[in-house]
Amino acid sequence: MQPQSPMQVPPPQARVYAQPRFAPTVTQEMRIRAGMQAPQQVVTETPWTGAVRQTQPETEPDSTGNIIRLVAAILVLVALVGGLIILAIAGGFNFGVRLFALIGLAAIPLVGIVAYVLWLDRWKPQPKLLLGICLLWGAVAAVILTLAFSLVGEIALYMVGINGMPDIIGTVFQAPILEESTKTVLLVVIVLAARRYFEGPLDGLVYGSLIGAGFAFTENILYLGQSWNEGELGGLAVTFAMRCLGSPLLHVAFSTCAGVSIGFAARKWPWWATILMWLPGLIVGMLLHGFWNGSMTLLGVWGQLTRDVMGGMLPQIIGLIVLSVILSGAWVTLGLLLRRSERTHTQNMLGDYANSGWLTHAEVDMLGTWKGRKNGRDWAKSFPGGKEEMRTMIRTSGKLSTTRMRVLAGIGGDQERKIERAELKQFSDARERLLAASRGMVR
Repeated sequence: MQPQSPMQVPPPQARVYAQPRFAPTVTQEMRIRAGMQAPQQVVTETPWTGAVRQTQPETEPDSTGNIIRLVAAILVLVALVGGLIILAIAGGFNFGVRLFALIGLAAIPLVGIVAYVLWLDRWKPQPKLLLGICLLWGAVAAVILTLAFSLVGEIALYMVGINGMPDIIGTVFQAPILEESTKTVLLVVIVLAARRYFEGPLDGLVYGSLIGAGFAFTENILYLGQSWNEGELGGLAVTFAMRCLGSPLLHVAFSTCAGVSIGFAARKWPWWATILMWLPGLIVGMLLHGFWNGSMTLLGVWGQLTRDVMGGMLPQIIGLIVLSVILSGAWVTLGLLLRRSERTHTQNMLGDYANSGWLTHAEVDMLGTWKGRKNGRDWAKSFPGGKEEMRTMIRTSGKLSTTRMRVLAGIGGDQERKIERAELKQFSDARERLLAASRGMVR
């Protein structure tokens, strides 16, 4: 079909899309500076959106860089799995066959946390490889690094004549600083090496939460095993109730702080600003971690002094429940708010393509809502191949929202514009195949 002249097809009527709450403001000046070349054939309406309401794509630019990053990520994953095996062997020597029971108990909160995080990530899913690396980093690397730095600190103190660090200082200051640093440093690596997959605060919450969940999993195994060895089943039950049931989201909430702060910067600011934005979230996570440890220590001392019921544990139990509910509620609520904001952000970015003629406003309405996506999949699965093409359009629309924000923010330069054009072609090709399949069924 030959392109139609501007006189034959009027430009699409522009629509103003709502700004998301947790995303940088996009001004008209930014859109003018970023520009966008109109397609040769302006899209005015597509039959598939109306029906719902009642060739292979090109290789994306920067494919070589993607391959290099993929290989590096696989190597990191292999190294982390190797470290996990080493930790498992060491745990076998310490706990014997009890290790299997300890893993099962520690996995109870882990499964719930991972399920919720993956649910948050459904709108624009991140690579499963990165998610797995985050989980294993917390469970393996962060634990090993924390133990290593703690040992170095003990040796340094011994060499200057200090026989160990006081428990209160180690609990309130040393542990939060070391643990939060070793956990969240991976977030800096991800945003520098794979910024396309770290595009906003919701991504930061997802990555940070998985790191914290992995760390808590390994730490819980160690504490549960120690309690089992010292207090038999009674001690094991108490530790399980307090750590796995009473306060399962603490490390998750602490490491989320750095992820969210980096995510706010990653959407719009230059690379060096994303590194700097690690620090505010890191400090907040350290302060919350230190406050938690200090509160539990003081409440434990108070309970022992007053000799209250339950062996002096009542103040600590009450404090644990209250603080855990506050932190856990804040983390869950933040995830819901960011998830909703991500949907609005997608609509806002896709609106640029609708205003330029690449998409229709009806397509933005469908691809930018949960209900629209579901209706689209339900309609497309009624004819052969339609469901897969619809899935491609939904997935590509998420990529386009990320790419458009990067273009508007001036990130990536000409390379980003090439990626944008490739993704637009990928979307258009999938739409054409979808329409062709639907017309075949009508015949």
